[in-house]
Formats: sequence, C-alpha cells, structure tokens
Amino acid sequence: MYSKPKIVILGAGYAGIMTAKRLTEKLSIPEAEITLVNKHNYHYETTWLHEVAAGTINPNQARVLLRDVVNTNRVNLVYDTVEKVDKDNKKVLLENGELDYDILVFSLGFESNTFGIKGMEENAFAISDIDSSRAISQHIEYQFAKFNTSEEQDESSLAILVGGGGFTGIELLGELVEKVPQLCKKYDIDRSKVRIINVEASPSLLAGFDPELVEYAKESLETRGVEFYLNAKITECTTNGFVVGDDNEEIKAGTVIWTGGVTGNSVLGKSGFELNRGKVSVTEDLRDPNSDHIFVLGDCAWVMNKEAGRPYPPTAQIAIQQADYAAENIKALLYGEPLSEFVFDNKGTVASLGNKDAVGSIFDDKKLYGKAATIMKQVIDNRSLFMIGGTKLILKKGKFRLF
Repeated sequence: MYSKPKIVILGAGYAGIMTAKRLTEKLSIPEAEITLVNKHNYHYETTWLHEVAAGTINPNQARVLLRDVVNTNRVNLVYDTVEKVDKDNKKVLLENGELDYDILVFSLGFESNTFGIKGMEENAFAISDIDSSRAISQHIEYQFAKFNTSEEQDESSLAILVGGGGFTGIELLGELVEKVPQLCKKYDIDRSKVRIINVEASPSLLAGFDPELVEYAKESLETRGVEFYLNAKITECTTNGFVVGDDNEEIKAGTVIWTGGVTGNSVLGKSGFELNRGKVSVTEDLRDPNSDHIFVLGDCAWVMNKEAGRPYPPTAQIAIQQADYAAENIKALLYGEPLSEFVFDNKGTVASLGNKDAVGSIFDDKKLYGKAATIMKQVIDNRSLFMIGGTKLILKKGKFRLF
C-alpha cells in the first residue's frame, strides 16, 4: 500500500509559514502529507516586535491566526512545543507527543544571544516573541505610573537603556522616542526627566548600512532625545543597569533591554546538529550538511554570501526567499530530481526611526531618507502581509500612516 511522504515543518515564522504555503501550491494532496508545527496558534510579524515592545502598536496587530492564512484542508496544524529532533529515527519529539517525518524543515526561529555578558540574561529584557515584547511595554509604563505616585521619586527609574545598536536596537529607539512623550503626558511627567540611552560596543551603529545613512539615523534619534554610548563595551548587566568600559562606568535605568544579538533555536543543539555560532551552515540547496532530508531555514541557518565571504544577515526577506527555494527543492527531492542552489535577490533594507522617519537602501543601493524611506518601510511591511495572507490580511492588519 502506498504511503504518502510526510513533510514536517517546524515553526510558523516567515520561513516556515511560507514553505507550507508554497508546498500546497507545488504538491497535490496525493503527493505528500504536510504538517506545520508551532508553539502558538498564531504567526507573528517578527519585524514588528520592536513596536510591540515600545507600546506603539497593540500586540494583536502583530499577530495572525494560522487558521486564517493556512489552508487547513492541505496542511495539518499541530500546536505544540518542539523538544528535540531524533534524526536517526526521523522523529520530532514534542512536549505532548511525537511526529514521524520523511522530509523535515527546521525553521524554529531565533533566541537572544547575550554573548556571555555577566547578568544580561537574568537582568535585561529581550525582544524574542510577542509575550516578551509585551512585557517590555508593560514594564516601561509601570515605571512611569510608579514614579507618578511615589513620594521619593528616583529619575533613573524612568530611564530606558537599550543594549545594541543594530537593526532591532535602532528601530526600538525610534519607537521609544514616539512613545515616551505620550507616557509623559499621560502620567504628568516632565519629558526632560526621561533618558533614552543606547550602548553599542562598536564605533558605529547599524552594521552593514551606508555611513551616510548611519549618520542620518544617529542625528535623527539624537535630535529627539536619544543618548548614544559608542565604542562602549558592556562588561556586566546588573539590576540597576549596565556597567560599561574599562573604567566600569555604571549607567542606571529602570528598564534595561538587550537587542545586541540572536542565535538559532536551542533545539538545534539538543538535537545534535553541527553548529557554527548556534546555527547550521547549510549547503547551497539549504540542507543540513549531514542530513539530506532536512532543510534548515531562517534564523537557524547560516547562508553564505560568496561575494562578501560571510553569511547573509537573517532577515524576513531572506527567510521568505529561502521558503520558495525550499519548497521547490522538496518537490525535486521527492521525485529524485536535481536541487537548486539558493540565490538571494537582495531588494534592499529599510530601518524605521519612528512614525515619520526612516533610512534605507533599495535595489541598486538607492539611498532613502525621511518620508520616502518611511513610505517604503510601509510598503515592505504590507508586502509581507500580502504574501502571508493576501489582500484580506493587508486590509485587516496593514499599515497606512498618513503624513
């Protein structure tokens, strides 16, 4: 009796959800059984988490129910936590059961990487999912509310300290400069009492961005009250803030947020994958070098940029493109056909600096600033929604800010 090949996809982030959607387009019901495993019953827009963390959007806006965007007649949805992949026996061990697979897509996303900085994991918030991001915004507002009613007012409790000046850190700062004045008005607090501080170990911000764009972003944020500590290595994170530099300067804050790095999901290590800095250095066709039937995508994969001689940075754009290739290669694998080498088509990157400002470059390194960049950022965000859920999802969740 014929048994349909079982394709199991772990994680409903950009790579996982798009792989599932593409497979339903490329394979008919008799050709394969497709299962998508996710901890929650929703997908969330990872690129919007900084807005949830700052409290500038409602968490529900960043969330999309899987049943609303995945064809459940074609894809089995399993809501459970992945504990381990048993590669020898082709099984996925879940918190509440197990699944057999013939082909596996590992796309469980990222976890915060503190690089061993003392106290960072224990004392700092991290933007890792909807719940952790919501906890940040709630904590910030609690600090304002407490200051408003306290007889002994400590202004350092209002300070917001962000570790890391990369993409997420800068976008978070852009949202914070929008949110803080609103909180000051709500709790009758003088804006000058609130510090928004960024600490970055390198001499510059936004690694990989054009220097002119970096300078524009820095000046834009400084004009609106952000203080930057550049070339400042964090040696420790305490309950009071960061200890920085050779002179052990202490920067105190009531809210401490770490955005300085991420690594692949820890299930990779538990499952015996060969790792490079917490990720799998995949083959040219996006497979695990030691397992022909396992594809590794998104934040869990190192994909080499041959021209630059280093891995591509993990972004939503590259994860979605990986999904296209993975689906095509899974079909090829099922039929014994040659697999395609992944080629990244870089359409550019735009970093938001709040509601009405942004920087970025698109296509042939065309630089964008201010309003033009902000409009392009909205286009990028809405395009992601369209790819996941079509026009209906854009109308429900899309961004249409007016200037």
